[in-house]
Amino acid sequence: MPDDSEWTAPEGSWASSAARRRNMQAIRSRDTKPEQRIRRLVHAQGLRYRVSARPLPDLRRTADMVFRPAKVAVFIDGCYWHGCPEHYVPPRTNSGYWSEKVTRNVTRDRDTDQQLTSAGWLVLRFWEHEPAELCADKIATTVIQRRFSGRN
Repeated sequence: MPDDSEWTAPEGSWASSAARRRNMQAIRSRDTKPEQRIRRLVHAQGLRYRVSARPLPDLRRTADMVFRPAKVAVFIDGCYWHGCPEHYVPPRTNSGYWSEKVTRNVTRDRDTDQQLTSAGWLVLRFWEHEPAELCADKIATTVIQRRFSGRN
């Protein structure tokens, strides 16, 4: 394999260099540190959930945490990948591709919210930078309220 200085991106490739490609491939789509912290805190409150599960079997999208009986789907969105209004910084290289990708992600997120809401689910979205304790408390409170109010 050629070293990074000899590598050139194939036509239409999303990576601008071999190093960038390796970096992007190493980014986790699940079990990120913010997700793990929130899950640990929710679990400590006695709640059980599915991880990276499809709330709706016909919808090819997964939520980070799924509480089926309460019909609550939780998403912990990364600031870069989901266009956080506080922290998103457009990339300097291959900016057209990455900006369009983030826009598609945000559009897909809104569509997911709409489809789940139409099916009777409550969608909770948090940014990765939000304090894990506050996120976990909101999740636990919401799930417990929905379980006891009979909103299934």
